[in-house]
Amino acid sequence: MERFRALVVDKTENQFTVGVQSLSLDDLSEGEVLIRVAYSGVNYKDGLAASPKGRVVRSYPIVPGIDLAGTVAASSDPRFREGDEVLATSYELGVGHSGGFSEYARVPAAWVIPLPKGLSHREAMILGTSGLTAALSVHRMEENGLRPGNGPVLVAGATGGVGSHAVSMLAALGYEVTASTGKAQEHDYLRGLGAASILNREELYPETVKPLTKERWAGAVDPVGGAALPHILSAVRRGGSVALSGLTGGAEFTAAVFPFILRGVNLLGIDSAYCPLPLRQRLWERMASDLKPPRLEAMVHAETTLDGLPDALQHILQSGVRGKVIVKLK
Repeated sequence: MERFRALVVDKTENQFTVGVQSLSLDDLSEGEVLIRVAYSGVNYKDGLAASPKGRVVRSYPIVPGIDLAGTVAASSDPRFREGDEVLATSYELGVGHSGGFSEYARVPAAWVIPLPKGLSHREAMILGTSGLTAALSVHRMEENGLRPGNGPVLVAGATGGVGSHAVSMLAALGYEVTASTGKAQEHDYLRGLGAASILNREELYPETVKPLTKERWAGAVDPVGGAALPHILSAVRRGGSVALSGLTGGAEFTAAVFPFILRGVNLLGIDSAYCPLPLRQRLWERMASDLKPPRLEAMVHAETTLDGLPDALQHILQSGVRGKVIVKLK
């Protein structure tokens, strides 16, 4: 452990760099648990962290990677012992605290959870933050009354990480899933995950957005946001919910109040980054059981190493990834 490899992003007044470097433990952020990282995963937020215009990194230099899974190498917290298999996702990882794109990571114990039985390190990172976000979206909609018999559920951005997991999780639970995508070549992929029907992405962007349209969906998982959201809200059935978790389609939207006051539609904000630990642990247990996608490996777009990460991080910002890119560290 004297030296190990990690991807480091640095920014100075005149230069922005992304590259693999040799680090020591002294270069890592503080934390009670030292983890030998087995796998990580590439998320949209990681792409932003590796971009000079990303605006998510708190301070430089930083080791990105908001997800990691591995084995405890040392711990000063009695809840974790050397050899324990663990995972950590989000919080400040990869943006304000050294993250998972490293052979070793030091993490606050409050961010670490035991790897659930039924998941390998690799499977946990195929899921990662995107899987947790999808699971939290399903959980919140179920809390608000969503049931398989209520009608079809829309998943926007269905070929992305959150979307792919949401399609598979909902289908496995018995929901009729409508998957939205602009990629005609990915229809077979989405049907393989369990989508009952495919909606062309352009249908979510009508020239004229009406405050209310025909009731179509019992609920919707929306990791996209932006201009499509008003139309989605206008077509949700009475009492239904939209679980909003992303902004790849834009950070702003304009909508009327009618879906909320005339149909009782719920707009649910999904914050998986700071999901409370008890709920986080419960959701990970579900992702190892009833919410574990039956075709998890089908969601792997590619597996890469530290050396291939810079290209993968650029690619994810260009919407060129179907499913998930995972990173093998050992």
